[in-house]
Amino acid sequence: MTVTVGVLGATGAVGQRLVEHLDPHPQFEIAALTASESSAGSTYRAAAKWRTGTPIPEDVAEMTVTRTAPSAVPDDVDLLFSSLPSAVGAEVEPAFCEAGYVVSSNSSNERMAPDVPLVVPEVNAEHLDLLEVQRDERGWDGALVKNPNCSTITFVPTLAALSDLDLERVHVATLQAVSGAGYDGVTSMEILDNAVPHIGGEEEKLETESRKLLGTFDGAEIVEDSVEVAASCNRIPTLDGHLENVWIESAEPVSIEEVTTKMTEYPSLPLHSSPDQLITVFDEPDRPQPRLDRGRGDGMSISVGGFKESPFGVQYNCLAHNTIRGAAGASLLNGELLLDRGYL
Repeated sequence: MTVTVGVLGATGAVGQRLVEHLDPHPQFEIAALTASESSAGSTYRAAAKWRTGTPIPEDVAEMTVTRTAPSAVPDDVDLLFSSLPSAVGAEVEPAFCEAGYVVSSNSSNERMAPDVPLVVPEVNAEHLDLLEVQRDERGWDGALVKNPNCSTITFVPTLAALSDLDLERVHVATLQAVSGAGYDGVTSMEILDNAVPHIGGEEEKLETESRKLLGTFDGAEIVEDSVEVAASCNRIPTLDGHLENVWIESAEPVSIEEVTTKMTEYPSLPLHSSPDQLITVFDEPDRPQPRLDRGRGDGMSISVGGFKESPFGVQYNCLAHNTIRGAAGASLLNGELLLDRGYL
């Protein structure tokens, strides 16, 4: 079965990653690309200023970019992937859902809305059933599903692997790549020979989104997990790959061996973009590293290492490719889950 799809905000950094991964996808066929009014009417090649490091797909390059509005997207498009700025997404994504489109969105707007599923398929695929509540409450024929923040995606799968250890508190410090701010997000004068110990709004996203992701769906709403999460977010001069230092505290003492075993054995899913091994565990104290490990599993794996006991429990480092696993790939994976669960 081939599903026709579109990309909202196709010319941005995440939009380009979506196009890059959608073009060869065996289940999806690109039928629409949207962008701002200034780009509408141009070919995708002219509008995108392609920067992913791989050649622009030739069969997509000559497609005409349209404006981002339901009236500009063909009715027979089955699924839309959104990489819009959150302010724009907040305005236009509901309009697409009202018009009957199913939207898998990477934008931050409405991630914490009670009736919007926030999903990492390997962690909480069952939350997708919240869409039935969403459609009833909003009267939509379409639907809206979100993936979380790129840093949240990096450490939450490791916590999910430890879900039966009764985690009480988690502390996370992020070392985030510049690509997470978009192509124009951080100037070279600001980040070279430097580290910026603040990313506006980022800490709150890690602290709130993680509890929703780890929560349970009771048939009517998401009951958030009780774990307390405290985050500190830092921007560093790496291009791609968010590295995070994590400290976990549990009700009962836990060994490093127990933690690493649970992470190694944590299952993946039989979806096209989900890696064979979701969490790769290193014994080395100096791994993972962004340059060496961000591409594992075609950029969709979580890498973990540097385990040691702390006065509070266990400490470790984790890493994910922020624009693939943490953004475009996460949205793509949610699209595959929507197809697998019969929502398209």
